[in-house]
Amino acid sequence: MLDSQSDNSDLIVEGKLADNERLKRESNFLRGTIQQDLQDRITGGFTKDNFQLIRFHGMYQQDDRDIRAERAKQKLEPLHNVMLRARMPGGVIQPDQWLVIDDFAREHTSYGSIRLTTRQTFQFHGVLKPNIKHMHQVLSSINIDGIATAGDVNRNVLASTNPVESELHAEAYEWAKKISEHLLPKTRAYYEIWLDEEKVHSTEEPILGSNYLPRKFKTTVTVPPNNEMDVHANDLNFVAIAEGGKLVGFNVLVGGGLAMTHGDTSTYPRKADDFGFISLEHTLKIAEHVVTVQRDWGNRVNRKNAKTKYTLDRVGTETFKAEVERRAGVRFEPSRPYEFTSRGDRFGWVDGIDGKQHLTLYILSGRILDYPSRPLKTGLRKIAEIHQGDFRMTANQNLVIAGVPPEQKEEIERIAREHGLIDDLMTPQLKNSMACVALPTCPLAMAEAERFLPELVSNVEGLLAKHGVPDDHLILRVVGCPNGCGRAMLAEAGLVGKGPNKYNFYLGGNRNGTRVPKLYKENVTPDVIYSELDTLIASWVVERTPNEGFGDFVIRKGIVAEVKVSKTDFHA
Repeated sequence: MLDSQSDNSDLIVEGKLADNERLKRESNFLRGTIQQDLQDRITGGFTKDNFQLIRFHGMYQQDDRDIRAERAKQKLEPLHNVMLRARMPGGVIQPDQWLVIDDFAREHTSYGSIRLTTRQTFQFHGVLKPNIKHMHQVLSSINIDGIATAGDVNRNVLASTNPVESELHAEAYEWAKKISEHLLPKTRAYYEIWLDEEKVHSTEEPILGSNYLPRKFKTTVTVPPNNEMDVHANDLNFVAIAEGGKLVGFNVLVGGGLAMTHGDTSTYPRKADDFGFISLEHTLKIAEHVVTVQRDWGNRVNRKNAKTKYTLDRVGTETFKAEVERRAGVRFEPSRPYEFTSRGDRFGWVDGIDGKQHLTLYILSGRILDYPSRPLKTGLRKIAEIHQGDFRMTANQNLVIAGVPPEQKEEIERIAREHGLIDDLMTPQLKNSMACVALPTCPLAMAEAERFLPELVSNVEGLLAKHGVPDDHLILRVVGCPNGCGRAMLAEAGLVGKGPNKYNFYLGGNRNGTRVPKLYKENVTPDVIYSELDTLIASWVVERTPNEGFGDFVIRKGIVAEVKVSKTDFHA
């Protein structure tokens, strides 16, 4: 769907279109034959194109890989189920909504858990086919949906919703909601299939186009100086600029992304480029036309090179920016100054500007479940039953109990402690470590991540203690594959699954999330990683400059080269 006002055919990738382009074109605006598949009881999964189309409705088909081989021996198909990712711009959820999703997770999922994700929302894992439609209807009853949280569309919009620091965070949340609504698909397919709305013929998608986007698209609204969103992991970022404590506009960062493919040097993680400053009234127009330029110029031939970052590198950042300006009728002003100085969540109690208290809880890998000695899920349910504020999911898989009146603080802390939601012995290293889901549910995982994280953190904690810095940390992340969900490509030490118990080991990101790391060791086991970290941490402790982070140290010492321009440096 090219913009009709100009001929930019020379900027379009020519060749045979990827098959996903066919299935989107033939889907009747994302309907496909999903309704027919729901009636098919012969298989627990979705067939043909519908396997892909359900992603536009917020779901991925998965199976339990731990039992796949045993089921095959029994001549049974894999235990197909879906993972649902909810659309929650800014990650704010009310206690009464929480109670409903808690009930659904307990009664209708194979794992019983709620999982907080790096996309600042929650996921259900293990929903069997007979329960899928009921799931969407339950969510709709509490004003939650799964529209456009996966697939080739703009996904859940992240926002700095920290209720502590300033009124800017409330404004960021409101803008995240506006951007999310503005960029949503206009087709009524979701409502017809899952909510039994009467079918209405769809004729156009004015922003996304009849074939939607070439690839997934991610957006954030962030308030410096905390880069908790990891803006350089996203296609489009609105960085809040304030004057006199008032939001006046945004610096717009475009073209970030972390996914890559093992062995394919045409793929790489990339930081976003700063296009410049816009005033508030132009926000939705700029969001729309960054999307429409990527819609028209993105690579629809090779999906591995279809993200916005590759479009910028192919056509040139200035060319892409000029086209956004032309379509929007808006000129970017020079960027306004800002700085990221941190990117983690602040744990424990803090005072808010509204006189209320806010409690940030660390949730290991975002997995909310009742463990034998830590009944986290029950504890959060009990808090939700009495809490007068809201819950805020973070992009680091944690949860904020926000808006607690002073008279209720003691009771909520008591519940949290009794259920293992507060742990005074939690180390700085644990707080700065993260993993994606990986095995057993993710079909793309090549190695363990979430289930490996406790061992990994424990070993790194031991190394830090061994070298006399038990209260220090590395930004440490592990993912099961190179698709980027756990943001390992913005870590000081990042592990990317390569095969069973094997990882590519990357070093050299920094603590504020503005540098991509570089490959240090390829296809190595955890024992090799621990041995290498032992030597590296020993050198860092002795030779570092004041306040020098681990990632900055390995760059300064030449242990790995700095990645300045990903297209040329990352694989060099």
